[in-house]
Amino acid sequence: MEFEFFIGIDVSKNELDFAIQQGDRFLLHREIANEPSAIGSFIKELNKLPGFKLDKALFCMEHTGIYNNHSLACLQKKKAHICLEAATQIKNSLGNIRGKNDKIDAKRIAGYAYDKRNKLSLWVPKREVVQQLAHLSATRLRLITIKKQLKVPLNEHAVFNSGKIARQSLQICSHSLKAIDEDIKRADKAIEQIIQGDTELSRLFSLVTSVVGIGKVTALQTIITTNEFKDINNPKSFACYCGVAPFKEDSGKVVKKARVSHMANKKVKTLLHLSAIVAIQYNADLKRFYERKVLEEKKNKMSVINAVRNKLILRIFACVNQNRPYEKNYHKLIA
Repeated sequence: MEFEFFIGIDVSKNELDFAIQQGDRFLLHREIANEPSAIGSFIKELNKLPGFKLDKALFCMEHTGIYNNHSLACLQKKKAHICLEAATQIKNSLGNIRGKNDKIDAKRIAGYAYDKRNKLSLWVPKREVVQQLAHLSATRLRLITIKKQLKVPLNEHAVFNSGKIARQSLQICSHSLKAIDEDIKRADKAIEQIIQGDTELSRLFSLVTSVVGIGKVTALQTIITTNEFKDINNPKSFACYCGVAPFKEDSGKVVKKARVSHMANKKVKTLLHLSAIVAIQYNADLKRFYERKVLEEKKNKMSVINAVRNKLILRIFACVNQNRPYEKNYHKLIA
């Protein structure tokens, strides 16, 4: 669409900074509270600008997690055009910059929206059940982290302290550990109920988990991060997003070894790594592939595991795109 107004929003916990451009001309700046009522009042103020029409305006903001929620909800209710960009994407596009504050950041985001207006993708909200899954998954991860923070020191105390001291510490924390285990079980049950209660989620979950090595947690995170394979719908893009796609860095006669990027979703990358380890043990084809590369061709073990991660991604997307579960002895039909 052809946009006339470009509105950059710098989001923080308590305040929102709006910078409004008409074309490449800066108009005004406003700072308001990060509250639905304040956002609604500001939208009414925007409608009073000469020539302003909401359907000709593009709102652009950085992805800041839950701090975006009020803005997204209010703008979505008004059927506004929204662009949600990664902070690093905007920062890298600006080149070498000096100094920053909320007003300047909002103006830079508005300028970014104007400069990239022909390349930006509009934000599409996830289904409510997918949002529920994302929140439950994050809660489950926090519970597991807390359990680990309690349990690891207790195990170390048992090794390096006397039995009496170790038993005392374990006794004090036993009720907390038991309660955390029960909360994790409740989170797992809630996640399972949501998946079983939704036809599309149940279909995707069964297809992804049919791949040998892909467990429930990995399948869940894959569905959430790809937005049910809508936002990321091809394996190469997902491999790049997870940081398992190697990239070359050649310049003239300098030829470097292809390496994976550190800009990645480390949570999904870790899960894929664990899935690759399991797949090497229980999938005959991948086990032969790993042994041939490591034992016969003397390849680096981590490079081979990364190749297995890519193979798992290819299998996941093949199953989803073809709407069929993984088959160990699949033979492609030839017409």
